[in-house]
Amino acid sequence: MADCVFCGIAGHDIPSNIVYEDDKLIAFHDLEPQAPVHVLVIPKKHIESLDDVKEEDQALLGYILFKIHDIAAELGLENGYRVVSNNGEDAFQTVKHLHFHILGKRKMSWPPG
Repeated sequence: MADCVFCGIAGHDIPSNIVYEDDKLIAFHDLEPQAPVHVLVIPKKHIESLDDVKEEDQALLGYILFKIHDIAAELGLENGYRVVSNNGEDAFQTVKHLHFHILGKRKMSWPPG
């Protein structure tokens, strides 16, 4: 999508601090980190939110979750990490492109916000 900031990052039209990339996804540091390590993982395919996932996206989502483990290991998150996907306005999804936050290198509280 032309007006999607994450599509711009995935297409290398908008610069970002990339930590991992392949043909299906890209992972980059969040501009407003909420933890010492805060990386976003997005599919290169534009999917607005979890509510917009189609049956044909099952393999892609499984792949993303599988790769999050590898990305977290590369980031040195050996003591644990949190994976978050905000879905919709009440969950404070500010960019309408499916994304997963990897947060680590600090103790997380529960319940979250």
